[in-house]
Amino acid sequence: MRKMRRILRYLANRHSLIANRSSLIANRSSLIAIFFLVSCFMFLAPSAAAQGSSYDIVVGVYIKAYSAVAVEEMNQYHIPASITLAQGIIESGAGLSKLASEANNHFGIKCHTDWAGPTYYQTDDHVNECFRKYSHPEESFRDHSYFLTQRDRYKVLFSLQVTDYRGWAEGLEAAGYATNRQYAERLIHTIEKYQLYMYDKPGYIAQNGVPAIDPDFTRYAWIATFISSGYADDGRRIYENNDLKCIVANSTDNLSKLAVLLDISEKRLMKYNDLKYPGSLEAGQVVYLEPKRRRTSTGIHLVKNGETLYEISQRYGIKMKLLLKRSGMTEGIEPYPGQVLLLK
Repeated sequence: MRKMRRILRYLANRHSLIANRSSLIANRSSLIAIFFLVSCFMFLAPSAAAQGSSYDIVVGVYIKAYSAVAVEEMNQYHIPASITLAQGIIESGAGLSKLASEANNHFGIKCHTDWAGPTYYQTDDHVNECFRKYSHPEESFRDHSYFLTQRDRYKVLFSLQVTDYRGWAEGLEAAGYATNRQYAERLIHTIEKYQLYMYDKPGYIAQNGVPAIDPDFTRYAWIATFISSGYADDGRRIYENNDLKCIVANSTDNLSKLAVLLDISEKRLMKYNDLKYPGSLEAGQVVYLEPKRRRTSTGIHLVKNGETLYEISQRYGIKMKLLLKRSGMTEGIEPYPGQVLLLK
């Protein structure tokens, strides 16, 4: 009964999240139905085999809900998506733990001296320990990335390939992420059982929790050349490009949300980014926080297959109308592969 109540509580929390992440979960009602089936199944069939099967279903739902978030974190912070997902599954019991359901903390991150945000207390290694509390699960995923990138004991991990999940698992255990001496073994077992390594492969994205090849997946790879310039209030990184501050949108962003986060009016964000209509933003889209420049230090750009004039404008932080003028193009006409665009 206790497990059933946890699942129902988890369902209630996830219901609102799923409504905001329709691009990740195509059919909300079917996902909810799965949870009801899981809870009924656990209640009616309490055998070890049945509980194992029901847990696999819950894990599958968890992967479906958070795989795209893990991939986004991997692209920005070089932490394997498989590791992020496996840690989330283990640390939160696939989202069913009290810490996850009541504090949105999916990675068991404790307060530490540098935490000034909301807190949640529960007994872990010691009685009544302090854990970080988040408004949404995505904040937990972002803080997990920030936690690993900002602590010296994890720095050696970032010399590993993003596909080396075994090396990452062993490194996390050696660095003392968890006190369990079989932590690396548990991570590796989880990754291999649920084939989470698929999310680490270049050219793969999460579409409703299913890895699928996307030929445009790497078209924003040039963001890696941007200079880090601090963090927004939600913990995500702010970059500098062409002497301009900018941020990278994720799959749940829209202009209204970023306007509140960055304390910049939606109208100004539209003007700064040559956007004519308010609305959602594409994951990986660069959003500038100040007016784009007239030129850049780079002289020309050779257009690649599939590139749009807008993407090129955002890549270099140059106003669209100046790109059009220098290239002798009219609005609405896209450049052809091999075309040389003048950037200054």
